[in-house]
Amino acid sequence: MFKTILLPIDVNHPESWDKALPMARRLLAPDGTLHLLGIVHDIGSAMVAAALPPNFEEISLKHMKSALEDFRLEHCADLSCETHVGHGHVADTIVRAADKAGAEVIVMASHPPSDLRTLLVGSNADRVVRHATLPVMVVR
Repeated sequence: MFKTILLPIDVNHPESWDKALPMARRLLAPDGTLHLLGIVHDIGSAMVAAALPPNFEEISLKHMKSALEDFRLEHCADLSCETHVGHGHVADTIVRAADKAGAEVIVMASHPPSDLRTLLVGSNADRVVRHATLPVMVVR
């Protein structure tokens, strides 16, 4: 059992948490804390950023914080659970958040490797596994 678990989720995509959350619950010590992480992706391109409202990222960060809090109340109210909002590239943000939270393990979902998106841009779970300095449980 682990006292501190990081669970990165996308509240809009249940496949990111429907199997990973129950696994995190099973691994969490009775006196442990679950850290939920939502990530606002880095826009990455000045051309794309120019097409968005000037305060788009700020609004996105506030919306993510609110959505994570709603998720926590609905799915984790019976646990010691903290919410965190990250901003940037997904895998890097997960690894940084795990270090900052003092996580003992990262539990995260992964999509099947046959997905065309994985072929073109790579798997976030794969990147986290390669770069994390702590155990990572990938749930399918």
